[in-house]
Amino acid sequence: MIPRERIVDTARRVYRSFGYSPIETPALEYLDILTGKGSEETDKQLYRFQDHGGRWVGLRFDLTIPLARYVAQHINELGTPFKRYHIGTVWRGEKPHRGRFREFAQCDFDTIGTLSPVADVETAVVIHDLLKNIGFDDFTIRLNNRQVLNGLLEQRGLLDRSTPILRALDKLAKIGADGVERELVDQAGLVASDAGQILALTTIDGAGDDVLLQVARLVRGNETGEAGIARLEYVLRNARAAGVAPARLKLDVSIARGLDYYTGTIYETYLDRMPGIGSVCSGGRYDNLAGTYTRHQLPGVGASLGLDRLLAALEELGMLENAATPAPVFIPFFDAARIDQYLALAARVRAAGIGVEVYPESKKLGQQLKYADRRGFRVALIMGEDEFADATCQVKDLATGNKTSVSLADNARQLMEHLNGLLAAGASTSI
Repeated sequence: MIPRERIVDTARRVYRSFGYSPIETPALEYLDILTGKGSEETDKQLYRFQDHGGRWVGLRFDLTIPLARYVAQHINELGTPFKRYHIGTVWRGEKPHRGRFREFAQCDFDTIGTLSPVADVETAVVIHDLLKNIGFDDFTIRLNNRQVLNGLLEQRGLLDRSTPILRALDKLAKIGADGVERELVDQAGLVASDAGQILALTTIDGAGDDVLLQVARLVRGNETGEAGIARLEYVLRNARAAGVAPARLKLDVSIARGLDYYTGTIYETYLDRMPGIGSVCSGGRYDNLAGTYTRHQLPGVGASLGLDRLLAALEELGMLENAATPAPVFIPFFDAARIDQYLALAARVRAAGIGVEVYPESKKLGQQLKYADRRGFRVALIMGEDEFADATCQVKDLATGNKTSVSLADNARQLMEHLNGLLAAGASTSI
């Protein structure tokens, strides 16, 4: 929970830095709000039941459908564009395996009420800054656009089968090319030659601009596809201008996103060291979702950090800090007559913005330091009879065992400077 909360705190900080405001929606929605909005698969995975009043309700499977309902209900008070973030639990009744859970948390951010491609660019930049601030350097944001996919299907006379085709493509990483080809034939009703042509699109690879040129040639003359290419080119160019390294942006024609409500730019983010864990931050543009609930046009775009999947990846990578306390400083208590002074010292440390725990029982110093080591404290402030007499404090680095005597005579300023230096020097790359 400690690294989990640190990631949540980081997400909140990043979202707020872009002007997103927090909202909260219910875990339960009326069943008709949730069904028919994501995909056949999410409809099957819905936890649903009748309440005591006989009403059918369901547990939310994502945070986007409740957002659409919420915005449609309150748009007159909210105004547009409306930028929100929401960190909450969602539920899907699927078979749990590596990186997938029945109950998990999402950290969403969305912009509602604008068709501007600037919002698409900002979504990519937020994903980039979020992963960077969490502590990753090696990740790739893969981009595609549903208009490009639809344009390609339109050219082949397959647009009426776009839903099952896109759902099949979304399973490429799970079931492989052969499995997708079988599903395109069996579920989407394609002939083998069409299935092979669509699969061939997923093999287009290379630098972003090269892929863009290859795909642009394929959709030339198709208005829908060309609009998608123009949007992708705009997102790529301006995301780079906003500080996203070109190597972290990749055009990937194979990504389709399994949810039916996406209409434009789509995003999937993979950790380069663990591509098999799946996308840790995904999303896209959905311009028709709120139309189910209101006559207002409320286009939206956003993404979601999969918190629990990310934690599973961090654990496998050995990036989770082995600590059972969020406070870095420990104060042993072994002079019972001076508890007031120990507590006063702790208050000074906290007032300087540093977390500290005072041991609650007067025991031998060795026993207390064993406790501190087990809990993962980084520094111990040791004060016994000699230190009280001299108005000093022994500062012990628990990682190295080094001790330094620091004066408390100047309202503990010297101690705080020493502590900040120690904690900064020993800052972990773990989360």
